[in-house]
Amino acid sequence: QVQLVESGGGLVQAGASLRLSCAASGRTNNYAMGWFRQAPEKEREFVTTISRSGGSTYYADSVKGRFTISRDAAKNTVYLQMNSLKPEDTAVYYCAASSRWGLTMVESGYDYWGQGTQVTVSS
Repeated sequence: QVQLVESGGGLVQAGASLRLSCAASGRTNNYAMGWFRQAPEKEREFVTTISRSGGSTYYADSVKGRFTISRDAAKNTVYLQMNSLKPEDTAVYYCAASSRWGLTMVESGYDYWGQGTQVTVSS
């Protein structure tokens, strides 16, 4: 069983940066990790994922070049560095863990989810 807790969300202006953290209660070395987000009245969407080793990552086109995912195995924590934020990045951001091999970009590929953290970007 893995429990995930996100933090670091907040209200920022367009162009600012935020770093989200996802702390895991158990060892996450055997899990690929991902970030998803859900904007008001929209379906949850994939943002980025990182492999078990941290050696591979994949990003949605909407965040490529602005967001960076990383993980610290010693701290059982995954990070999402978000730069050049835009109002359309406003959403609840969720961290998730996948026991499947490789990178997974679909919700059904993830076994555990955090409760989410709100990110609001004002124009």
